[in-house]
Amino acid sequence: MASTNNFKLTGPGDALDVMSRGVKGMIFTLDDIGEDFFDLKNRIAGETFQKFATYNFPVVFVVPADHGLGERVTELAREHKRHNLIRFCETVAEAGDWLTEKLVE
Repeated sequence: MASTNNFKLTGPGDALDVMSRGVKGMIFTLDDIGEDFFDLKNRIAGETFQKFATYNFPVVFVVPADHGLGERVTELAREHKRHNLIRFCETVAEAGDWLTEKLVE
């Protein structure tokens, strides 16, 4: 998990930092993400997702159903429900299961 490794995701440059640390994938909770990350107007999330996808690096974002981040984030999570590298899950356990499965493929 990102918090275990002292990672904070605030922008696309942080994605490169995470990938350079020798880990094979990462789980991010809302506590591991900057408060502007899911403000979709600033494109931080989209650019960061692109970095992870470009480098074939699996990530999971734990975003509970009652996240309070707005309908657009709910849509974003729904759009990534079956994404090969970038997933949204409602619990850390679910995120861990997906990431573990992904890493043994």
